[in-house]
Amino acid sequence: MDLINLKAIFSSYGCKKVYVKKLAPNDNSKNQVYLAGSFDILNIFPIKEILNEPAGDWKKERFKAKIDFSWVVEDGTLSDAPYSQLILYPKYPEVRFSGFLLRSKKAPSKLMATRLADRLLFLGVTDKGKILGYVASPDSPLAKEVNNNSFDNYGVFRIIELSLFEDNRVKLISELFRIYNMGWIKSKRLDSVGNVMVCESPNCGGYTLEAELGITPNGFSEPDFLGWEVKQFGVDNFEKINSKVITLMTPEPTHGYYKTDGAEAFIRKYGYNDLNGVPDRMNFGGIHRAGELHHRTNLRMEVMGFDNETGKIRNTDGAIVLVDDKGREAASWSFSSMLLHWNRKHNQACFVPSMSENNGGRSYKYGNKVIIGVGTDFQLFLEQMVKGNVYYDPGIKLENISTKPKVKKRSQFRVKSGDLQSLYKTSEILDLTQNNS
Repeated sequence: MDLINLKAIFSSYGCKKVYVKKLAPNDNSKNQVYLAGSFDILNIFPIKEILNEPAGDWKKERFKAKIDFSWVVEDGTLSDAPYSQLILYPKYPEVRFSGFLLRSKKAPSKLMATRLADRLLFLGVTDKGKILGYVASPDSPLAKEVNNNSFDNYGVFRIIELSLFEDNRVKLISELFRIYNMGWIKSKRLDSVGNVMVCESPNCGGYTLEAELGITPNGFSEPDFLGWEVKQFGVDNFEKINSKVITLMTPEPTHGYYKTDGAEAFIRKYGYNDLNGVPDRMNFGGIHRAGELHHRTNLRMEVMGFDNETGKIRNTDGAIVLVDDKGREAASWSFSSMLLHWNRKHNQACFVPSMSENNGGRSYKYGNKVIIGVGTDFQLFLEQMVKGNVYYDPGIKLENISTKPKVKKRSQFRVKSGDLQSLYKTSEILDLTQNNS
């Protein structure tokens, strides 16, 4: 195996980059392989499911994240490693890799079970979300070739760019510049197979932008465009984009009365009659911030299991919780479910302002200044929840209460555009006209 062959194999499976880590003696199947000193590594390596393992002792608390991992064999075929997982330790925090040899028929057991220093571990992510791995001994031609080259770094990794794939950020900016130059665009949306459909509701700004980008609804929590999450938000003036509300994500509660008894029972118990007097309808809405009692729902939002002073998760069974006046859990979102959703969607995000008009038909146009955020961590999200910058602002309603009750679910976590920078390690307001001149 040489570098040319390795790059060709990883490219053939749809990988865009190869991440290379020089392994220390403790990086082995017995001690696990150290990958990162923060949870932001989950932005790179996709996970399928997160399980929390509460231990009652902060030093032993951990999450287990299942991954779809296979070893690359010398002939370019794959050997599945079905018990592979990432172990997340919130105390430090750090992420380790384990289970990668168990039941994998052609796994590189001799190299990954040893304490040999300076082995090279190569990891890539396919276009279907599978993680591929290959390991080389320190005296191999491949290791020598890699060690004699210089590459960009990401944490403990060196990054080998695969030339088959272009810079997706450049392509995204180019597409947004094209859409900006189109001016007013008739409101529309795409169906699941890409057909253009009419869209006349007030919330079609996002659908219209997605349609121009060729993004079809798929029901999966994955980034929208070439690894970028693209979100639209409405403004009145393209020069004032820092004070508008942006919906970050819309996860359904995982526990509490909402989950056990259903959304309809939840609204009947904690909701209120429609404020505009719409008959036979109840709503559950309003901004719920951590530590505050909402005057209308009488529920208090709490972030349980997170230490804001250290910025670390104290309990892996922690959750964002709505509590009623009797201390009962009305609804909650487990850290494990929220972590999975947040890191999968938000590592690279672009927020695009829009304006709308309705002159015999709805139309949208999109601004030249967009907000770019890169590099996030779920613990940053929790910090901003505790501070009240990120908040719960649902739009849940129950219609036809007395005849055929119909529930509309919309559990929204939102933030003002001016606070987005606190959720990302790097952020900027990018003028498309200056980057495409």
